[in-house]
Amino acid sequence: MSDAEAPKIHVDSDWKAQAQAEKERLAKQEAEKTPRPGRDEMPPADFRSLVGLLASQAVGGLGGYADEQGRVMVDLVGSRFAIDLIGVLEEKTKGNLTEDEAKDLREVLGELRSRFVQIAQAVAARMAAGKGPGAPAPSPRGEPPAGGASKLVMP
Repeated sequence: MSDAEAPKIHVDSDWKAQAQAEKERLAKQEAEKTPRPGRDEMPPADFRSLVGLLASQAVGGLGGYADEQGRVMVDLVGSRFAIDLIGVLEEKTKGNLTEDEAKDLREVLGELRSRFVQIAQAVAARMAAGKGPGAPAPSPRGEPPAGGASKLVMP
């Protein structure tokens, strides 16, 4: 085979540099992404998340969530405990919170305590009337149940 007939091989010596540059560009993009809590990620572990977690427990105990049958579970003891824990946080962190954190904490605690009193009074009234745990319960906002779908189920 003569030189004229031999295939010419073109070597792109630049491909490694291009691949490395692309790899660095993608790594930089990934590092610049602001992480947002999603399905597989947890929210930031901060004071607001801690208060929110405890408040969610309290709301659940006050009948804030219905089960599959539309029944509302009221756990006054559990919700009282969660509210009391938030009160402990307020007491122990006094003077160490930002103004916004302290305000949020006061508002959450005030709302939960008020709602606790309302629900506790509703439970006491039902029990005094002899309606017991299966009686239709008001919604967490104090509204009467629609068609008796919500039930007060006490553990």
